[in-house]
Amino acid sequence: MRFLPHTDTDRSAMLESIGVSGIADLFSDIPDVFHLERGQLDIAEALSEAGIVRKFTKASEKNRNATNTRYFLGGGTYHHFVPAVVDYVISRGEFLTAYTPYQPEIAQGTLQALFEFQTMIARLTGMDVSNASMYEAATATAEAALMARRVSRKKRVVMAGSVNPRYRSVTANYLSRLDGEYEEVDMGCFGTDLDKVIAAIDAQTACVIVQYPDFYGSVYDLAPLREACDANQCLMVVAFSDVSAFALIESPGAMGADIAVGSGQSLGIPMAFGGPHLGLFTCKQKYLRQMPGRVCGLTKDADGKRGFVLTLSTREQHIRREKATSNICTNQGLMCTAAATYMTLMGDAGLSTVARHSAAALQLLVSQLPDHVTALEGAHYNETVLSFVDHQARQRFMAAAQADDIFAGIPLERFDVGQADLGEAGPSAENRHLLVATTEMIEEADIHDYLRVLEVSL
Repeated sequence: MRFLPHTDTDRSAMLESIGVSGIADLFSDIPDVFHLERGQLDIAEALSEAGIVRKFTKASEKNRNATNTRYFLGGGTYHHFVPAVVDYVISRGEFLTAYTPYQPEIAQGTLQALFEFQTMIARLTGMDVSNASMYEAATATAEAALMARRVSRKKRVVMAGSVNPRYRSVTANYLSRLDGEYEEVDMGCFGTDLDKVIAAIDAQTACVIVQYPDFYGSVYDLAPLREACDANQCLMVVAFSDVSAFALIESPGAMGADIAVGSGQSLGIPMAFGGPHLGLFTCKQKYLRQMPGRVCGLTKDADGKRGFVLTLSTREQHIRREKATSNICTNQGLMCTAAATYMTLMGDAGLSTVARHSAAALQLLVSQLPDHVTALEGAHYNETVLSFVDHQARQRFMAAAQADDIFAGIPLERFDVGQADLGEAGPSAENRHLLVATTEMIEEADIHDYLRVLEVSL
């Protein structure tokens, strides 16, 4: 029997208080065409608890053992190693919550974990301050655009077309109901053309959003963009998909970013079918009070003892709605703890090793590609685009790779990136590209297997 807390008498009393005769009256404003009569939905009878366990246990037996699967997947979610200690720590009762604690007197452990998380993220990104996380990278990017509008008192947002399509889509959705202009700059190729981005900046621009490394893995110099932003008095927002990159390449802070946002999934958080993941949000000190989310700080109590508290929390639940920096009402506290545990375990040397291995694996792969497959030119971190002679050749390879337990990459059309082909135009050319990523989980033998399947299938 399912548990229903309200009796028939309770429901009748509530309906009487509301002033309606039945529950159906509560939905009277919905057109009749959308109403379903009882029995129209083909829903099976409810199972007992034991029956439910039996049903899903049987279904779970269909899962493949992924131990020997090689993942060359990226696009914002990456297959990094997660030490066993991470799962142990976040499974402890005192940490097992997604929320930032409101009572510092009983939640010092969680607050300290968030404080340390902020410190480590600020160091890794080279920025002054970090908040205690956002939901994920896409909403963090959108919130960065809103923050830049507040800081600059301008309303125009310029977005590079080489930013992750998911980040672009969410940001466009956020801004679609606000006054002001939102412009996406078409790169015309797989990479970032800074000249085109800079040409789109004008005196009304609040911020320019670029990704570094970009969606295609390209690494480039942001100095010209910093100069253009200074000349037009707008903010430079840098997004990223794999924050572990900054253990090897220049950080957004070192490149002059005003705001840096992105994903923390690579820091001890599994791919997990796309979530829950972790949104990172950092900025310069002078913009702290315009930053969304909340910040945990270190202080002293009346007896002079060290303590951790919520220092800054400008979300709409805590202050007047019109004064709020964001209406996001929670953070990914558990994922913050996972990331903090991971970074503590790895340390500077460990993070650097992961980044070097990830980058080296990609270099080894692209250096041995057969003649009929090409990779993008220029510097790349751990991600690039492989181009095949045609769609059929790519599909043959992907099918053969999957049969050999290799997830070979992501077809770019799945992202609907809207980019022109490298030197070619037209739909026939768009479906022959594969976004490929490597992490420290890809070993030399895995790359040899990838290349072997590539040769055999083509």
